[in-house]
Amino acid sequence: AFPRKHLNDDEHLVVDLHPHWIFLAPSVGALLVAVIVALLVIFGLDDGTFKSVAGPVMGVIVLVMLVWFGVRYAKWLTTEFAVTNHRVMSRWGVLSKHGRQIPLERINTVEFSQSLFERMLGAGDLGIESASDGGREEFTDIRHPDEVQREIYTQIRANVDRPAAAAPPAAPATAASASGSVADQLAKLDELRRNGVLSEAEFQAQKARLLQA
Repeated sequence: AFPRKHLNDDEHLVVDLHPHWIFLAPSVGALLVAVIVALLVIFGLDDGTFKSVAGPVMGVIVLVMLVWFGVRYAKWLTTEFAVTNHRVMSRWGVLSKHGRQIPLERINTVEFSQSLFERMLGAGDLGIESASDGGREEFTDIRHPDEVQREIYTQIRANVDRPAAAAPPAAPATAASASGSVADQLAKLDELRRNGVLSEAEFQAQKARLLQA
């Protein structure tokens, strides 16, 4: 669903989702109820006078519910949530388009929440705390948010483990800036350890590698 033209050359999708179908449930339910009631009114009434009035009224109600479903479906079709090996992205909008993205290296915490009903259906909400200007971002009606959370942490870990040689040459840094960079990376590693993405042994190994660099 997510347009590949918006990806960088070295970027690939790992999660590509429309909202969970629960997003459409209210409009679908209302349309079904309106159709059933309209059929009962049209075929179940013998009073010609009342039937002649109630029939058109129910027809208008069915039409309104159909339009509501059409609008909701268009929103569902044009709402996209994606995770790549570099960032988390979301795009939405039927006529005008909107979007937001969070680089993986700026993500601090990923949380998900599900009610009992949502757990049964495999839906839920995702909250991402980051160092970006937006702070916390909420994504609703996500399919299997626990799996999406796990995949985001997997991609963050892959970025941390990526060999330094693969990165473009950096300009010489002062001792102060170098120590600050190491401290930032250690803080990120500790965050991953506390979130269960890195084991204690992996954390210590990565820490030793940074301190020896």
